[in-house]
Amino acid sequence: MRRLVSLGLFAVLASGAAAQDVPRVPRPDSTAAVLPDSGAVPINPPEPTGPAAPLSLEAAVARALSESEEVELARSQVDLAETQVDAAYAQLFPQVSANLGYQRTLASQFDTGNGLELPDSLQFRPDPTAPLEERVSYLEQNASSAAFAALGGLFEGLPFGQENAYSASLSGSQVLFAPQAFVGTRIAKGVREAVTYNEVEEVADVRLQVEQAYIQALVAQELVGISQAAIEQAQAFLDEERLRLRAGRASELEVLRAEVDLENLRPQQVQAQNAADLAVLNLKRLANVPYDQPVVLTTDLTLPPSAALADVDIDPAASTAQRAAILAAQAQVGVREQQVRLQKAAYLPSVALTTNYGQTLFPSSIFAFDGDPRTDWTVSLGVQIPIFDGFRRRAQVAEARVELLQAELQRDQLVEAVQLQVEQALREKRRAAALIAARQTTVDQAARVYRLTDLQYREGLATQLEVSNARLGLLQARSNLVQALANFYTADTDLARSITDATGTPSPFSMGTGQPLADPADAAPPAPSDTVPGTLTPTDGGTPLPSDG
Repeated sequence: MRRLVSLGLFAVLASGAAAQDVPRVPRPDSTAAVLPDSGAVPINPPEPTGPAAPLSLEAAVARALSESEEVELARSQVDLAETQVDAAYAQLFPQVSANLGYQRTLASQFDTGNGLELPDSLQFRPDPTAPLEERVSYLEQNASSAAFAALGGLFEGLPFGQENAYSASLSGSQVLFAPQAFVGTRIAKGVREAVTYNEVEEVADVRLQVEQAYIQALVAQELVGISQAAIEQAQAFLDEERLRLRAGRASELEVLRAEVDLENLRPQQVQAQNAADLAVLNLKRLANVPYDQPVVLTTDLTLPPSAALADVDIDPAASTAQRAAILAAQAQVGVREQQVRLQKAAYLPSVALTTNYGQTLFPSSIFAFDGDPRTDWTVSLGVQIPIFDGFRRRAQVAEARVELLQAELQRDQLVEAVQLQVEQALREKRRAAALIAARQTTVDQAARVYRLTDLQYREGLATQLEVSNARLGLLQARSNLVQALANFYTADTDLARSITDATGTPSPFSMGTGQPLADPADAAPPAPSDTVPGTLTPTDGGTPLPSDG
């Protein structure tokens, strides 16, 4: 489960406040990274150009889902499964093909040159003009020779050795009984069902990534605002110390301490700004926004409404029963069951009906097309019976059963993991919801402590260290509140993701619908005036200014 890592913005303040003789730290440029050596030059990364485009949470999710490569890949898997279903059913339909051809015989073993010539003694040539007695006598004497003449006429005109031959044929086949083909269609449909659920899971994953990236960007930007408010408070305090120094009511050491406190905050602001820039870049990557396109996040990081903070009771087993990932795993189990049937079907015979119809023409020349074509038409019924294949089918059935058992175990593991994910997200959401109220109260108290401590310091009733510690406590309280909000909304997205059903309908997201966070600058003390702190003014009536302390 993804968790936002809180930034340690203000850990250096305590040591800086307690330092006594610390040299003045030069103010770094918050927009450039400087190399360690003294002769280094600032390295400024390229900044986005052009007008900033507004980007809401809903727009970022919609853009990611429409242009995400992961979603497109999942959809292509569904399209591939559809083609596999069509290919499986194609085996059950008639298969028809046609063939056209021309054959030119350049030399043939049946070509003997002059042909077969019978000797005169075997010739049978009766004279039809001879008298009847002579013709009868010729027949009686040469009757045996007539068989040789008939034999020669029997083979006359056969296609052997013909110079030109045109052929056209039409063949077809139809499966009558094929157990493996029938099981194959059920396997293809099971795979299609599984990849369809996987597409729903991929869409939900992309949605979760974009939502949590948006939360990280908002949190990072909020921490930048907190850092900037801390710098402004430290700058105002430094200005007051300089006024006190000119009035002779403060020492140079106190001014140096205030300067150190201010300069110690600047690296933290640079770090927070860098984290915010990286978070926005990550959001751009997920939403497929060009790098050079500046964006403005329009969905605010607000306090959750009371309805979102209310405790909900969710049954992990019931809420995850229709989870797309579990249904996909169940579909995989069904595919493995069909694989076992497929291997068992190899023991059964297959029956197919085939036919072939063709005509052949032997013209005297290539373009003559004379003569009558010869027709050939056959129909056959074939039965294929497997007898023995070296026990290969038995091994394939055993292998399919093992794969079925593995698929069932993987499904059970996934069910347990999803139920645990729901329980973890639900408990984390409850924990973050309980922390939000406490953190908000702590922020209010820390802001009041800082204002009172600052007023007491102006009247000489508090030390500079107490002011620094109060500022540190206020900044830490604000950071804790922002982190609690981030944890709550992250757990909210995790919970919504863990109970996503097979339809992929997203759960309502409460961020941006509650009260906005207080501006960090609102808790700052009043800006210093030209009046030296701790001195009397003509309107004071000769009495010190009252304080809340």
